[in-house]
Parts: sequence; structure tokens; C-alpha cells
Amino acid sequence: MTWYELLILIGFPSLFVSFLVGVRKFVIAIKAVKLGVQAMLRSQMIDDYNKYSERGYAPIYARDNFENCYQRYHALGANGVMDDIHDKFMRLPTKPSPTERKLANERV
Repeated sequence: MTWYELLILIGFPSLFVSFLVGVRKFVIAIKAVKLGVQAMLRSQMIDDYNKYSERGYAPIYARDNFENCYQRYHALGANGVMDDIHDKFMRLPTKPSPTERKLANERV
């Protein structure tokens, strides 16, 4: 048996197995990044929802930002509770009510 036949019998299969192990590690890392991004988007949206629902309104820029986060979160395949929070957030008015404006002016 020549050296290149031995290399073909032993070397190439081991290279192929090493390649498969590397691909598996890469897939696991990609899944971890995906889950991390989902967690950060979820956290941001929950924080925004709590902040603006306490105020009683969400300015247009906040709604645009929330919608952008939600679309990216949705594209990553996660939904569930965030669908309900998204609907509630989008129903918030974009301007404070006249009584809220009056209270804010009195505080200043």
C-alpha cells in the first residue's frame, strides 16, 4: 500500500469528521447568538412597553422603534407573549391627553 492510498483511507475520513464537528460547533454558536438577540429585543420591548404605558402615551418615534424591534424579533421566529404586548403598545395614543399635559406643566 502506497502512502497516498493510506492517506486516502485514513486522512480524508478524519478530515471529513473534523469538518462535521466544526460545522456543528458553528451551528450551536449561531443558535446561541439568535437566542441572545431575541432576549435583548424582548427585554427592550418590555422596558419600552412599561415606560410608555405608565406615561399613558407613546410618541411616534417610540412606536417606530418598538415596531422595528418587534419585526426583527418576529423574524427570528419568536412570538408568544410579545404579540399581545405589541398590540397593547400600538394601541397607546401618540400624544398625552390634555389632563396629562396639564399635570406635567404643573410639575415643572
